[in-house]
Amino acid sequence: MASHRKPRSRPGLIRTSQAVGITTAALTSVALLSQTAGAAPAEPKPSLEEVQKKVDDLYRQAGVATQKYNAAKERTDRQRGEVDGLLDQVAERTDKVNEARRELGSLAAAQYRHGGTSETAHLLLADDPQEMFDQRQLMNRLSDRQKRAVDDYEALQREASAERGKAQKSLETLTESQADLRESKRAVQAKLSEARELLSKLTAEEKARLAAIEREKEAAAKRKAEELARQQAEEERRRQAEEEARQEQEEQEQDSGSGSDSGSGSGSDSGSGTDTSYAAKAEKVIAFAEAQIGKPYVWGATGPDSYDCSGLTQDAWQAAGISLPRTTWDQVKVGTTVKTADAQPGDLVFFYDDISHVGIYIGDGKMIHAPKPGTNVRVESIYYMPIHSVVRPA
Repeated sequence: MASHRKPRSRPGLIRTSQAVGITTAALTSVALLSQTAGAAPAEPKPSLEEVQKKVDDLYRQAGVATQKYNAAKERTDRQRGEVDGLLDQVAERTDKVNEARRELGSLAAAQYRHGGTSETAHLLLADDPQEMFDQRQLMNRLSDRQKRAVDDYEALQREASAERGKAQKSLETLTESQADLRESKRAVQAKLSEARELLSKLTAEEKARLAAIEREKEAAAKRKAEELARQQAEEERRRQAEEEARQEQEEQEQDSGSGSDSGSGSGSDSGSGTDTSYAAKAEKVIAFAEAQIGKPYVWGATGPDSYDCSGLTQDAWQAAGISLPRTTWDQVKVGTTVKTADAQPGDLVFFYDDISHVGIYIGDGKMIHAPKPGTNVRVESIYYMPIHSVVRPA
């Protein structure tokens, strides 16, 4: 008969189950906490100032890469011209070698036709002994001519071989220059792509704030330019006052008869003549640069529809009859370095420690330059970027 007693509970088992559940939960929590603690913290979003600095640095690095590209392209173009010239010389030498070879073949054939029997046989078989003697004299002359032809042929072969060697070396150098050109191009494109990616991540509000920061930077640069213009104007007024005082003193000395006419005033015109000549060139430079305002910056461009910074300065000074090198690194070596306070219209203003940018000074602390990708040729304060030096090209 079945028992109706209730089964006795097993308190120990219940307590054990509860303890196991609590322990599992605790271990899960610890594991989650450990994973959270071990995970790398998310990088904080950079501030707008940091983004602006990063973008400016990338544009400057792109500027450096652009100058490397310009230098590599200049080398490539020059080397290609040399290779073309050498290949033309090789072709010319080869034609001469082939011509000498044909002449040798003709001489060899003639010798074969007349040199197969002895002189006695020729004499006995000849219808006219005098004719035989004439033919023998001709063959002697032919041998001398053949010797000269062989010597000429060997000399031409040596020359052609030397020209081919030069062409081969020049081709190898051209290949290296082309590799440098491709590498510089990739570097420019990589820097510009990185800058565009940074800017693309900004919200509309952040872009507006970044534009405001840029305007503040431009305003600060403009104030510095105005201060330079004021200092230069004061210096000019002082110089004019000194010149007027000097002229007045000379006139008084002449009126009193105390001055000597010999050599009077002879030392003051040579400098002004040089200044006048430079001013005339600078006027052409600035007129050309002003005509380019609004054209887009394109790295590696030398006009006429677009420019990079050194392409613009090169073309502008070419308009004044002065040939400048292609890169900023070479342009900075041409002419005389002057103080920023002594800058005159037409001078070249170089920027950054790596000399990766250049503009044309137009006076009042301003310049015309091709700034960077996404902008156009424009007028701007020379204090917009850190100045490296000012150079007077002519």
